[in-house]
Amino acid sequence: MKVIVGLGNPGAEYERTRHNVGWWVVDHLAGVWRFDRWKKDGQALVTSGLVHGARVRLVKPLTYMNLSGAVLAPYRRRPAWDASRDLLVVVDEVQLPVGAYRIRARGSAGGHNGLKSVQAALGSPDYARLRVGIRPEDERRMRGDLADFVLDEFGRHDAAVVTELLPKVAEAIECWVAEGVEAAMNRHNGGPAAPPTES
Repeated sequence: MKVIVGLGNPGAEYERTRHNVGWWVVDHLAGVWRFDRWKKDGQALVTSGLVHGARVRLVKPLTYMNLSGAVLAPYRRRPAWDASRDLLVVVDEVQLPVGAYRIRARGSAGGHNGLKSVQAALGSPDYARLRVGIRPEDERRMRGDLADFVLDEFGRHDAAVVTELLPKVAEAIECWVAEGVEAAMNRHNGGPAAPPTES
């Protein structure tokens, strides 16, 4: 089974925040893939279905960001399940501008508490992650505490940019399901690599 975990925080007050972009992505996937309605399973909301002949489960942790890795326990107990091959974590990335996304096969948590929890649960950095950019064009909006920034809601323009990006992200994830992370990295890493500079 392929497991796609969208990182975020539960509760209506977090739905439109930058830190919940992972939930935006898996909600989009559930819609375009016509999966069943979300249901509670342990410490997560889940829905499952077939994508390109592969069994796929979408997961939204209900643990809050810092404990996201707890939802992986039932999958880690499956003898045939391998996180390096079968897990994709979707997460917000403040180092990437809005409108960009990157897939990587492994790496550090980069200061992201959700990825820190996932990595601690797995005991390894060897799992695919898809980072969706949340850095605004006007970086002055990031002044102050970073935690406050990521837990704030997107502005109207940035929210629209992220929403328009979701079909491209879905194509990249479908490639990961069907052909693996290397193919997805080679074909689908999209958008600018750094925030735009003023002329």
